[in-house]
Amino acid sequence: MVIIMKVKLFDENHEKDLEDSINKFIGDKDVIDIKYQVAISINGEEQLYCFTAMIIYD
Repeated sequence: MVIIMKVKLFDENHEKDLEDSINKFIGDKDVIDIKYQVAISINGEEQLYCFTAMIIYD
């Protein structure tokens, strides 16, 4: 039996936006795993956040 996995990447500036995007996408998918990461950068006095996720699914 061959399992063909697919991958979908998400990149958002706010965690709530990432949550909404993921929930919309996985509604009808057979999810195998979700990898999540947060990156923080400082530009002058501004903090920049990057919330990313990789969804592995059938």
